[in-house]
Amino acid sequence: MELAALSRAAEGEAPVCLVVGPAGVGKTALVLHWAHRGRAGYPDGLLHADLRGFGDTGEPTFAEVLREFLSALGVPHGRIPQSANGAAALFRSLTADRRLLVVLDNARDSAQVRPLLPGGRRCVTVVTSRHRLPGLIVTDTARPVAVDVFDPQDATMLLAEVLGEKRVLAEPAAARRLAELCGGLPLALRVAAARLAQRPSWSLAAMAAELSDESRRLSLLDVEDTGVRAALRLTLQQLPREVSDLFAHLGRHPGTHVDRYAAAALAGTDPGAAEASLERLAVAHLVTETAPGRWTMHDLVRLYARSLDTGPDALTRVLDHYIATALAAIAAAEPGNEDCFPLPADYLPPAAVREFTDRSAAVAWYTTERNDLTQAVSAAHAAGLHDRTWRIVMTLWPLMVWRVRDGWAPLLETGLEAARADADQYGEARVLNVLGWVLTEEGRIAEALTRLEAASALASWAGDTVAEANALIALAMAQAALGSLDDAAQGCERAVELARKAGDRVLERLAMQHLARHRADAGRWREALDTTTEALAFDDCSATADIPRILLLVVRGEALFGLGNKTEGIAQLDMVAREAESSGNEDGAVRALGALLRVSPNAALRTRYDAALARLTTRT
Repeated sequence: MELAALSRAAEGEAPVCLVVGPAGVGKTALVLHWAHRGRAGYPDGLLHADLRGFGDTGEPTFAEVLREFLSALGVPHGRIPQSANGAAALFRSLTADRRLLVVLDNARDSAQVRPLLPGGRRCVTVVTSRHRLPGLIVTDTARPVAVDVFDPQDATMLLAEVLGEKRVLAEPAAARRLAELCGGLPLALRVAAARLAQRPSWSLAAMAAELSDESRRLSLLDVEDTGVRAALRLTLQQLPREVSDLFAHLGRHPGTHVDRYAAAALAGTDPGAAEASLERLAVAHLVTETAPGRWTMHDLVRLYARSLDTGPDALTRVLDHYIATALAAIAAAEPGNEDCFPLPADYLPPAAVREFTDRSAAVAWYTTERNDLTQAVSAAHAAGLHDRTWRIVMTLWPLMVWRVRDGWAPLLETGLEAARADADQYGEARVLNVLGWVLTEEGRIAEALTRLEAASALASWAGDTVAEANALIALAMAQAALGSLDDAAQGCERAVELARKAGDRVLERLAMQHLARHRADAGRWREALDTTTEALAFDDCSATADIPRILLLVVRGEALFGLGNKTEGIAQLDMVAREAESSGNEDGAVRALGALLRVSPNAALRTRYDAALARLTTRT
């Protein structure tokens, strides 16, 4: 594919082809293979210069390269101009009417290339670089050809070239595992193959087992002065200090992707400076921008970054960045809710926190960052930063509400363990509450009751009325699941009282929503309708996408139908079902459509219900 792209780029008058890619990806090998294959198309010869832009031996001067070129073109040594400008002028003159292929290998930047471009309109120049060299694209209309890592099939073929097909075909699964551990990087694959070639008795599986140890992988992918670490070190040393410093700090990131805010927190700088450094790293192929404003590293590059020295607080800073950002997302997504927790005593505030304009922006951030937030929990737990561990878990509660069936229990168990290790009863009670609710939704009622009774007792003992009210609401859900609707209603009544005592209107309405649900399930239609009417009158909680509001409207529709107002009840349920579907509230849509099916079943409703249920159970 790259060979074809290079051939296309070489078409036209006086083209400059720019072959770019990360260290060790095989740019030089690709170009030399292409040049050898197409040598007949350049009857006046091939000129090659290693510009050593990423080496320890020093770069050749323009004059040195030009003297080599002029000598290769037949100019006697005594007639080669001593000045670089004179040599460049003679080079352009001699190439004006020739058809040459000029390969400028390992260029550091555009300025290193421009004086070496031939003057002929029939010449083709191929430049290779670990940097993107956008300046050459602007000034000389260079046509870029990106070289990427190998896919598993090509990686396996490279191993076979060194080790022989018989050896590789004997262990196809191990060969693919080797390719995966090398990240498809040709340099890494060749080093691994070289080690195996020196040890004919070793199996590929044994080599893969060795490479599986992350602490040894990079050292195993070095031979003499060649290898992944050496290539990355040479790339990094060409970058400004602030850029290489950021690169080192990226190795402390617990996840796989960063934005400018996370990068700034890691390095203790501001987002603008972090973004500028990330862009420089992207130009050097040390990070890849996978989406606008979102970067990741190749696995081997990440391992190298982790081996570099940084300050001791990088992990804490990025964890506190996630706490701050998630709290801002909660404020936008669920306005009016109390803060999840007080900040840690040694909290390190980031220089800037992402702003969320509305709920949809917050939801988008949660969806994008979910995996990295989960990995941040694991990293905090492994580092013994218990106060950060349970707090980051708790900041995920909006996502848990929106996607309750996504298997949150193990993460919450980690948060519970951390809160107990932190001896923080406030945190323990709140994690227990959310864990009990999730277990209830998963149908694990006995486990849920144990957790929720403990949460309620712990919160009551601590005098935390908000946590106690939340625990009572969740406990009522578990009791209702066992058919104890009267006990559930009594618990919600107590939760309403506690919420009023705390002056928390959002919590009060939530407790009333659950109270109305339990009363409706018990067939107490008039009480259910009165409760929904009172709760829906809270004029400070009327956002269209608000989940409790949608669930209150579902109960209201059921209550109207139950009281004999069938037309109005069906209209109410249809309205809220459509509202829930349009806002992406799958849980509300399932509840509303399920209620409609019970009172007015038809095929169209069944189709909508099944679709909403499928979305609810498969979203990740």
